Amino acid sequence: MLKVLVAEDDAETRDYIERGLRELGHTVVGAADGRDTLFFATSEPFDAIILDRMLPGLDGMTILKSIRGAGVDTPVLMLTALARVEDRVEGLEAGADDYLVKPFAFTELTARLNALSRRPAAVMAETTLRIGDIELNRLKHEVRRGGQRVDLQPREYALLDELMTNAGRVVTRTMLLERVWDFHFDPKTNIVETHVSRLRSKLNAGFDHDPIQTVRGSGYLFDA
Repeated sequence: MLKVLVAEDDAETRDYIERGLRELGHTVVGAADGRDTLFFATSEPFDAIILDRMLPGLDGMTILKSIRGAGVDTPVLMLTALARVEDRVEGLEAGADDYLVKPFAFTELTARLNALSRRPAAVMAETTLRIGDIELNRLKHEVRRGGQRVDLQPREYALLDELMTNAGRVVTRTMLLERVWDFHFDPKTNIVETHVSRLRSKLNAGFDHDPIQTVRGSGYLFDA
């Protein structure tokens, strides 16, 4: 059985989906607007998310990019009335795993959910992190901010990847030493602080906002 987040602002459609999924034995959490959807998607584990593209508060595309940027790899079935090919392509390229156009048959929706739940986790691996105006492409090892390329050294790139993967959460100095440098001891140096400083300098050149917040006594928090 699956735990499914159903994000749909139309109460009749949402109730229809929720009731049908519960009758099949699934656990369902409903959300009527974008902000609740983003909260649930990033704070609870789900097996799948049914995401309406036209949600009030935050639209489905913004939510999709935000949860992917936050490292949430839950399969997403985008549900929408927008049926053009370019709309479907945009949704899939933003990180959706499937796309279903309204009106839809409930049997098709459940068949697609079941197919998504059978996919191996490796298929869901994120190749691009996008948070705010910052994009990190893991395939090209390339970082851009506001569309402009930011040239980073390998450690700086790995540091940014770790911070963006855990965006919205504090990453401690010990965690960075283990994951970026593979140190399982304290080298008693300021190696982390030095690299964060260099990363900030390159990432923020020409921009007013520093997305890397220092959390005194704990570590760093990425918030673009």
